[in-house]
Amino acid sequence: MNISKRTSSIARRINSAFWLSKFKSMLFLDILLCGSVVGVIIFKCIDQIPLINSQVDMYLKGKSYEQLVLVISSMGKEYSFEMAPYLDCVAVPAIVVVSYQILDLFKSFFYTRQIRKRLKPLNDLAMKAEAISEVSLDTTKFEELEQAILKVPADKDGARITTGDKDLASIESALNNLLYRMQEARMQQTRFVDDASHELRTPIAVIQGYANMLDRWGKEDEAVLEESIEAIKNESDNMKELIDQLLFLARGDNGRQKLTMQEIDLSEIMQEVWDESVMIDTDHEYIFEGAEGCHIHGDHAMIKQSIRIFVQNASKYSAKGNTIKLSVKEASGKAMYIIQDEGIGMEQEEISHIFERFYRSDEARNSSTGGSGLGLSIAKWIIDAHLGNIEVLSRKDFGTRFMVSFDKMM
Repeated sequence: MNISKRTSSIARRINSAFWLSKFKSMLFLDILLCGSVVGVIIFKCIDQIPLINSQVDMYLKGKSYEQLVLVISSMGKEYSFEMAPYLDCVAVPAIVVVSYQILDLFKSFFYTRQIRKRLKPLNDLAMKAEAISEVSLDTTKFEELEQAILKVPADKDGARITTGDKDLASIESALNNLLYRMQEARMQQTRFVDDASHELRTPIAVIQGYANMLDRWGKEDEAVLEESIEAIKNESDNMKELIDQLLFLARGDNGRQKLTMQEIDLSEIMQEVWDESVMIDTDHEYIFEGAEGCHIHGDHAMIKQSIRIFVQNASKYSAKGNTIKLSVKEASGKAMYIIQDEGIGMEQEEISHIFERFYRSDEARNSSTGGSGLGLSIAKWIIDAHLGNIEVLSRKDFGTRFMVSFDKMM
């Protein structure tokens, strides 16, 4: 039997099951309606009897529709009620309902074609599957693809799979896209390790140099001793900060950085950072502007850390006496915090790189500000984890503005 005939047979079986289910439903409804009508008639008849005891006998008598009588016996008396008037009242509605049901059941006999039409997509899919199963596979093409994959060097950037076979073009494209992403991930990992090694090498070299100086002259020269101890402490702190930042990003990349989500007020967090900044940094003027109702769903500590990073960044690259403005506002249903400074600013081509790990502009690298180049990467990770958005506006020698927005809680 072919697939088309099987589909027709299935459609007929489905239609038969559907018709039988509909017939049962209508029959149940008719029985329920008849029982309800009989109950109402009996109730009306009983209601006309003056006194009635708990023992009541009821029966019908009469040989025809016109002679049908309901007899109710109560307390030794019999009461008769003609049924013809009641039955006449329900006759017309009953005929209408039964006629509609008969027509509906009759129409249901002819639903097979519609069901077969609905089954056509499944029928076509089955026919294609059957056609595929009957075709013998040409394994030579897959062998060619396998050989092409084996020829691609694993450590060569830009290497691509190619067989020259048009039938395998889509598979080649998918594999080459996967290969490209794998190469990009490997290159990013390599750059990350190289940059981390470079950043760690500098403080280690400084500590080693001062340790050698202590070994040579620090035992007798108190000035050398104090200078070396101070330098070693500073470089140790820098190394600890760098390692903490690396661990934070590593946990974030591995999905192990936990967030404690709750309702938080951006204005309250911003004011906390403003209070801290005014207390520890007397070289800059800090301005704070809050806004009411800017509540978001987030991790209080993480959001505060992201604000600190932007504020510290503004402080590093702003001259003494410059103003740093911290503000919160609502715009287009978003809650937003803004950090604006009057610092050295950036060129437009630098803005696209500032969130890359270990990236620092040439001017920043040559200045005495220090830093590992990981702070903004951490801030971006925090904001991305909260489904936020960062906008950066900067002009050389005029300053920089970071605008961070989140979905506002209603």
